[in-house]
Amino acid sequence: MGSKWRKAKLALGLNLCVYLPKTLEDSSPSSLDSAERLSDAALLSPANWAMGSSRPTTPTPSSHGLKLSRSGSKSSKQTCSICLTKMKQGGGHALFTAECSHSFHFHCITSNVKHGNQICPVCRAKWKEIPVQGPNLDPPPGRAAIGPVGWSQNDALVTMVRRLPPPRRDLSRRHIVPLYQAHEPGVFNDDESLDHQPVFDERSSCNKNGTGENFCRTVEIKTFPEVSAVPKSSSYDNFTVLVHLKAATSVTRQNPSRNQSSLPQFSQTHRAPVDLVTVLDISGSMAGTKLALLKRAMGFVIQNLGSNDRLSVIAFSSTARRLFPLRRMTDTGRQQALQAVNSLVANGGTNIAEGLRKGGKVLEDRRGKNPVASIILLSDGQDTYTVSGSGANQPQPNYQLLLPLSIHGGDNTGFQIPVHAFGFGADHDASSMHSISEISGGTFSFIETEAVIQDAFAQCIGGLLSVVVQELQVAVECVNTTLVLGSLKAGSYPSRVMADGRSGFIDVGDMYADEERDFLVSVNVPAESSSNLTSLIKVRCIYKDPLTKEMATIESGEVKIERPEVAGQALVSIEVDRQRNRLQAAEAMAQARAAAELGDLAGAVSTLENCRRVLSETLSAKSNDRLCVALDAELKEMQERMASRHVYEASGRAYILSGLSSHSWQRATARGDSTDGSSLVQAYQTPSMVEMLTRSQAMLLGSPSAQRLVRPLCSQPKPR
Repeated sequence: MGSKWRKAKLALGLNLCVYLPKTLEDSSPSSLDSAERLSDAALLSPANWAMGSSRPTTPTPSSHGLKLSRSGSKSSKQTCSICLTKMKQGGGHALFTAECSHSFHFHCITSNVKHGNQICPVCRAKWKEIPVQGPNLDPPPGRAAIGPVGWSQNDALVTMVRRLPPPRRDLSRRHIVPLYQAHEPGVFNDDESLDHQPVFDERSSCNKNGTGENFCRTVEIKTFPEVSAVPKSSSYDNFTVLVHLKAATSVTRQNPSRNQSSLPQFSQTHRAPVDLVTVLDISGSMAGTKLALLKRAMGFVIQNLGSNDRLSVIAFSSTARRLFPLRRMTDTGRQQALQAVNSLVANGGTNIAEGLRKGGKVLEDRRGKNPVASIILLSDGQDTYTVSGSGANQPQPNYQLLLPLSIHGGDNTGFQIPVHAFGFGADHDASSMHSISEISGGTFSFIETEAVIQDAFAQCIGGLLSVVVQELQVAVECVNTTLVLGSLKAGSYPSRVMADGRSGFIDVGDMYADEERDFLVSVNVPAESSSNLTSLIKVRCIYKDPLTKEMATIESGEVKIERPEVAGQALVSIEVDRQRNRLQAAEAMAQARAAAELGDLAGAVSTLENCRRVLSETLSAKSNDRLCVALDAELKEMQERMASRHVYEASGRAYILSGLSSHSWQRATARGDSTDGSSLVQAYQTPSMVEMLTRSQAMLLGSPSAQRLVRPLCSQPKPR
């Protein structure tokens, strides 16, 4: 075997076997493992979800392998476990066979190595020889490594290919491929260019066919005074008017090209495309099942983004790096994104601030901008690099330090990106994750059970992929010259009443299709001497259409109440009563959380119990109003999660904060171990979210291995 090929390998220190598909028939079948192990890569394959495989893990080489069925083993030999496409004979793609005898497309495995992975994606064996050698993979001086071999801060991968003389017939065509890596660019302006589709023509046809603009893009305004009549002689200091908003229904269509589901597909031409950045924790505590299911969840996200949507992934542990720039999720973009995500390995500490800095930089430096932009952050730990923990003698940490100015808008540029934060397991810092989302205008979700992560992501992107209104501002103006506004109760939405008390504003921002918002406006109503009617307020909404970029304005009619000489029995509006209950419950949650943080768990439980007792006497409760029933169930669940200090630290704090986030923004969040809309503690889900959740659960139901994954993370000790 003294061929030139072997001599070249020995000279370069590379023990590689690189094939072209044309020579596959000459490979020895005995060189392949007869019992391959289930890999992280296989978790991303819908084919493997329904194979009846065992629980997916990321074991070490010494751990017991999980056997695939005979058909599964055969399938994995014909399929690249990284990109999940067939390795066809004569397909024109080079193949790579590692020292453990597993084969992959060569361009897939070089991408795997590029991202710092020195472990076989199938059997988890650690490779002694990889296609990258020498100092090129060493991290820059003073920069901590992320992966087991160190991650150079780069995105580009430059290959130099040298053709050697053909050796024997069984290995007729081979390549030696030394890899060189460039540093990450200083400016992230390398985003893929936007592909502008003729959305406006199709939207015009929507208007012409009789459905009307109100169906395609608009906001509906309704108002409800707390009572319809007030005696002339009476005056109210805080008369309540409910302002109810609802965004239009999104346009969906059936896409028969996807045979795995008959669910409605989001129209790629009737919705605003998204620029999404996912900032993912890959610290050492994410090793094993957590990382495997994170990869599966990201696979679901990638597969459900449209060709006009763009995705970039930031991975962080002790430091952070961008896996790839903003890239359109075409078929090629999806394949490359899946390869990059599947290359992730868990190692190192938790530097959330660095991950968010790079995530914000991706969106700040981009050349083109899709109408919708957002960041998804997932972490299972606590940032120990930027914010020090609080103690008995320490002040509350300044969590705003975790967010760059480009995200929270503190640089006065008006540029703000919502961060939807997901706290994973019992050891994450719920206070910091909630603060990050609250400051940026996003939501905080608590993922208590491992297998819920995909559903949680599905619910989130179901909303992001259905934005129909942007930059929405609600203006409230007094009609009667004798009236003044008292207050605007808008939760976490910024609101203000002008100095003269005659008008006020609420900044709502984006709304998803079918989303609803409820705000309580209080006015001071004086006694009336002559008229039988009193005009109170009128409401105006100003917003931007995300597709046309045009501003639109709609107004409500005047809110009026009757002023009889003598009023009969006042019937309180159940709509107003319902929203009062929601705000009262949210206030009780905040008070209970504050007491619990001070160590007064008994006082916290008592606060929640008092709120439940008050709610039970309301008109909504006596009418078995669904929201009131759900609020009572939620408050009860919170009481149970405050049974002891240990329970509160493990799950109570995160559960309460995710509930507060949901109610303050009136937007769905994942809470505990369920995103099921039928659960009494779930609210604010839109049809778009439910559809995406249904698609996620349909995929998981076809996987027996996924069904065996459901178990609380808090039962697992966090690796130290």
